[in-house]
Amino acid sequence: MNIDLTDTTSSRINSALVQARRAAGIPAVGMVLTLVIVTDEGNHYDALKAASEASKEHPSRILVVIKRPGRSPRDRRVARLDAEVRIAGDVGTGETVLLRLYGELAGHAESVVLPLLLPDAPVVVWWPEDAPEHPSEDLLGQLATRRITDAQATEDPVDTLGLRARTYTPGDTDLAWTRITPWRSVLAAALDQKHSAITSAVVEGEAYNPSSELLALWLAERLRVPVQRQVSDGPGLTAVRLETADGEICLDRANGSLAELAMPGQPDRHVALQRREKSELIAEELRRLDPDETYASAVRYGVSRLGKGVLGAERATARAGSGGDNRSGGARKAAPSKAPADKSADKTAEKSADKSGEKSDSGDNTGAKAARKAADKTGDKAAGKAEDRTVGKAAS
Repeated sequence: MNIDLTDTTSSRINSALVQARRAAGIPAVGMVLTLVIVTDEGNHYDALKAASEASKEHPSRILVVIKRPGRSPRDRRVARLDAEVRIAGDVGTGETVLLRLYGELAGHAESVVLPLLLPDAPVVVWWPEDAPEHPSEDLLGQLATRRITDAQATEDPVDTLGLRARTYTPGDTDLAWTRITPWRSVLAAALDQKHSAITSAVVEGEAYNPSSELLALWLAERLRVPVQRQVSDGPGLTAVRLETADGEICLDRANGSLAELAMPGQPDRHVALQRREKSELIAEELRRLDPDETYASAVRYGVSRLGKGVLGAERATARAGSGGDNRSGGARKAAPSKAPADKSADKTAEKSADKSGEKSDSGDNTGAKAARKAADKTGDKAAGKAEDRTVGKAAS
């Protein structure tokens, strides 16, 4: 059931939602969250299709915010809200409202969305394209529990990852991280088995693929080994290789659907790593609405080395342990060494200082002896005079 509203308000849209539920025979509200999609006229169809598929797993109210500020000054001065309410049918088990904001109203989308949020339910905001630089400071982002962006939809995905790391706030996530969930699961299960220590790693994927960069960051942050990023023909991620003393652990996906896992001392096995649709990615993100701490630690780790080919090299050098300390200690000892001329000058200065010190010490000793002799003579004379006086008095 569809209801079209032209030049309307948020209260009229709420009334239309109630009317549509009653007409469809579903007066009860069984939705678990509100999903706000901020997009444009050209991309809203694909985004709405993915969200509708995800709502079959997570019944939700989907609010599609389509901003149309206008091109001419006259169009930008006009403020108008058009809405389209959809219930049942292709929208799954939830509700869908398309909101077209014209003119000045396009800059105040939060005032339109706020009255339409489900009460006492979490809010998720998704920017399929053109996400703000700081999602948590966006007025719509401030209403949300989770904020979803997609670095792969930008012109420079690697730089966008660096921006996401600098502006990260608990609740932020990116679909580039969601795409590598199956890879992380298979690698974690492989490393749970007995293996020797890992010394280095290689991640292969398409150029300008943010998922490859995030997987390399995750491995470097978790394993504390240098991780090299290599470019392949794709599609997407193609291989991960972990070097160990016993051999190479390799997860290779050449065709984009079926991967092969090879481990030293074990037979090769096939693993399903199908490239997933965007609806599956959104459904996965809606399963967890608390902050993703693993994503935060991965995207922030080594962000200054993004796109430079090798991650974690500094940590690997630091792990060399005492060997590095000895080398640094040797450098510190070698630094104070002086030229032979400086050494001879120092020795001459030391000898002259010693001689002058000895002379001063001998002078001090001579003066002290003379003072003691004078004091002794004075004491003897005084004692003699006192004895003579005592003897004279006794005789008288």
